[in-house]
Amino acid sequence: MTGSTAGIQLKTRQRWVAEIVELFSSMRFAISLLTLIAIASIIGTVLKQNEPMPNYVNQFGPFWFEVFNKVGLYAVYSAWWFLLIMGFLVLSTSLCIARNGPKMIKDIRSWRENVREQSLRNFHHKAEWTSAAPVAALAQQLAQRIGANGYKVKLVAKDGATLIAAKKGAANKWGYIFAHSAIVIICLGGLLDSDLPIRFQQWFYGKAPFAGNGVISQIPERHRLGLGNPTFRGNTLIPEGASSSTAIIPQQNGVMIQDLPFTIQLKRFVIDYYSTGMPKLFASDVIVRDNATGKAFPATIKVNEPLIYEGIAVYQSSFEDGGSKLRLTGHAMTGTEDKTFGIAGEVNGSTPLSQAKDSDYTVEWTGFRPFNVENMNNSGSQDVRSVNKSLNKTFADGLDKHLGSGAKNANSKDLKNVGPSVQYKLRDKTGQAREFLNYMQSVQVDGAYVFLAGVRDLPDEPFRYLRIPADDDDSVNEWMRLRAALANPALRAEAAARYARQAMKGTNANSEQLREQVQQSALRGLSIFAGDGKDSGYIAVSRFIEKIPAAEQEKAADIFMKILNGSMWELWQAAREQAGLKPTATDEKHARFLQLAINAMADAGFYHAPVYLQLSSFDEVKASVFQVTRSPGKKVVYLGCLFLVLGVFSMLYIRERRLWVWIRPQDGGSHSLMAMSSQRKTLDFDKEFELLKAKLTQTA
Repeated sequence: MTGSTAGIQLKTRQRWVAEIVELFSSMRFAISLLTLIAIASIIGTVLKQNEPMPNYVNQFGPFWFEVFNKVGLYAVYSAWWFLLIMGFLVLSTSLCIARNGPKMIKDIRSWRENVREQSLRNFHHKAEWTSAAPVAALAQQLAQRIGANGYKVKLVAKDGATLIAAKKGAANKWGYIFAHSAIVIICLGGLLDSDLPIRFQQWFYGKAPFAGNGVISQIPERHRLGLGNPTFRGNTLIPEGASSSTAIIPQQNGVMIQDLPFTIQLKRFVIDYYSTGMPKLFASDVIVRDNATGKAFPATIKVNEPLIYEGIAVYQSSFEDGGSKLRLTGHAMTGTEDKTFGIAGEVNGSTPLSQAKDSDYTVEWTGFRPFNVENMNNSGSQDVRSVNKSLNKTFADGLDKHLGSGAKNANSKDLKNVGPSVQYKLRDKTGQAREFLNYMQSVQVDGAYVFLAGVRDLPDEPFRYLRIPADDDDSVNEWMRLRAALANPALRAEAAARYARQAMKGTNANSEQLREQVQQSALRGLSIFAGDGKDSGYIAVSRFIEKIPAAEQEKAADIFMKILNGSMWELWQAAREQAGLKPTATDEKHARFLQLAINAMADAGFYHAPVYLQLSSFDEVKASVFQVTRSPGKKVVYLGCLFLVLGVFSMLYIRERRLWVWIRPQDGGSHSLMAMSSQRKTLDFDKEFELLKAKLTQTA
């Protein structure tokens, strides 16, 4: 009983193993795995991979960020479940090859000579004929004719008869073996080039990502990968004149430092431009020095023309600022004084903004671009006079036009280089920051020259632009003077008095009371627009108009804006007089400037900055960003692709055909029975059968 029970248990285990092997090597299991890989690849394509984690928090929110992070959607191709699926696909395909490969190879070598005359009669494609020639002679003759058509032939003596077994296109089955092997080879090559070797070092050698800040040369060894690391893909940023012998490999919670066997020194970074100002060529002139031998040689790295040395490829990935020196002029955006001050900074550095009112602001210099190619075909800015007609209705639309991008329009394009720009963050003492993008030169928008000052609250938001009109000297000085004057109650009172005198000129001298009323209306309009209450600009005007009965709002808005425009003109003249300047000429050009200036002041409440920093000069320092890769799996993948091409070609274009001719003696001569088969029945096969039939039967 004991032996019988053990035998049953052994057979049960063998049956279970056979069923498991059959499942893993089955077509349905492989298709399921390929479906999962396709879904994962779609996710990895749609969702940007290996971005900084704050970007995903901003995009999805805290809850979904955690959910997606748990399942590894931010690094799909290195997630444990994706690697597990790839491993099962390799296992499934390997088992399929192991199960069916030997059978296919055996069938390729086989002549299938174990057929009988009766079985040949059951074939669809068959023919019979008789001949006066003896069996041996006829067999040799037919064998030669069959061989002349590209068949391999074997003669077999069976039961007093002779069997001719022939085959052609047996390599078709190699196509299945090559195609399945290609999947295994490509997957193995992909795994070799994945971050699995880095994961392995983290699991077994204590390596860990570095999440802090510091000098690369001083980062501890546990955060560094040695020269023997078999595969990696990292980046290195090198300013002009500087050098680097390491690459940065981004990880979800930090970076790994990859040491390189050579040092790259950037001599010069070159950019060539099209006539529109758009870049057409990026190239880096470098000197490469081998760290082991000290050998150095020059090289030029271009886009799509990498440097390959010691099995490591260095690609021109992009370019950045390498620490350009910036000099700017600061203008106060609050207060009653028109103050300016100088400030200097370096890109990727920070500068305390001690000149700002009531603040401990710090300027963090995040970017500088000497060229900016923008689409200047714009829809236009809001005309103040349109507010008169329907202030409440047009305000929101007009505000979008004022604060929208000053250089983009999806409907049409007018590409133009608008000159240098500086990008920075203003961070207050609580740690809150807002980002700004200011252009150095004025640009023409809707027929007028304005200075574009962009602002955004979050990194993933587009910039909203304040448009400061350029004055006669192509500067922001006049607008800044008018801004400071609007914030000065004394100058507002002076401007209101001037407006009243100008408005009542030529009227009855006894209309002192009416002049006083006009003056009070002008002063009130300036105060509302200046924001003496909770709101300022057009929002404050809209709030004021809303308090008037609906039937009278349009008329009231028209009167209010006429008074405001006239008062702002007088305010401008009063400010110039206070600064010791001559009055401005009353013409269409300056009226247009004032209109744009009022619009910009209404929008200035959304700029949310104590100062406006205008770039005055700079010393540019360029930096190249190189992608540094070692990918031993690349050649493995190429081999897999070759196998895949051979396999698909063999399966599609090589058709296996089998031919048998049974020859037996009959009445002093011989009787022949021919049969032919193929894996796929096609019209070509029918034609080939008829052709062979005609050739072989011509033996009588």
